[in-house]
Amino acid sequence: MLVLALSPEDSMSNTAPTTREHSINWVSSIPFFAAHLVALVAPFFVTFHWSYVVWALALYYLRMWAVTLGYHRYFSHRAFKTSRVFQFLLAFAAETSSQKGVLWWAANHRHHHRESDQPTDLHSPLQDGFWWSHVGWILSDKYVETREDAIRDFARFPELRFLNRFFLLPPILLAVATFLIGGFPLLVWGFFVSTVLLWHGTFTINSLSHVFGSRRYKTSDTSRNNFLLALVTCGEGWHNNHHYHQNTANQGWFWWEVDASFYVLKALSALGLVWDLRLPSDAVKYAFEKYTPEERAALESMPAMFGKARLAALAARAKVAEAVKGATELAGPAPLPVLRRR
Repeated sequence: MLVLALSPEDSMSNTAPTTREHSINWVSSIPFFAAHLVALVAPFFVTFHWSYVVWALALYYLRMWAVTLGYHRYFSHRAFKTSRVFQFLLAFAAETSSQKGVLWWAANHRHHHRESDQPTDLHSPLQDGFWWSHVGWILSDKYVETREDAIRDFARFPELRFLNRFFLLPPILLAVATFLIGGFPLLVWGFFVSTVLLWHGTFTINSLSHVFGSRRYKTSDTSRNNFLLALVTCGEGWHNNHHYHQNTANQGWFWWEVDASFYVLKALSALGLVWDLRLPSDAVKYAFEKYTPEERAALESMPAMFGKARLAALAARAKVAEAVKGATELAGPAPLPVLRRR
């Protein structure tokens, strides 16, 4: 096992990854791939109307808000408070995304933050590459069970346990509703196309947000801020902010960091449906101003690669730094210059 001597901002994992099981249950994954097939093929066999595209985008963003507000900021991080009734509605709306149960989702996400980019992380592009971090881990039998020990605070609610157990019920009801409203064409666009786009929009935060973008804060992982991903995910693209201070209701901390989910939270707060929104202090927001020039340079120079390629790059950098340090120590202090009279 190769031990890497890295600086704190580079040490996402201080060892090379151990052998990890990357098996996918292809049988239980058939519905997942079938949904992709319908979304890609069926639109060519139904009459096209721009209204179907509007439905697809509307249901994409409505459910993305439910995922970001419910699954992520509330159930995973408790970034605000709400009533038990609205808590249930958030969970139900989020489950229409077809991303499994509310307790399963939040428990796995909490585990990701505890082990982010370490060898035990569920979906680290650093450890396992793009494919596994983006979608492979979801299709594995290894992560089917809900991590009860990580979500005890919400597992005590029987209605949430019910939703978590019957997680297919909300998306099935949504699919039926789209069919009853607009027939097969709306089922294709409003449910299948929208859902597949929603899956991959959400998954980019596990994969691309740890690879592409800028790093403002020193964290023990590869999280990055990315404006485009923030637009796709209603504000989740400010991922380096989020990993630096996880429990805030907003993830865009400055006025230019668009965070549509937080704007919705502010509206819900004005209506009295949510309250006690947790925000970052100025000390947290402006911590980067105290970084030394060397620390800032290290943040900017971090390699943006997937999996073993990135680990190899970090290892190479560490070896060069160690070799330079060793050569300096062997040579001892530089001799003083000899001044000669002419």
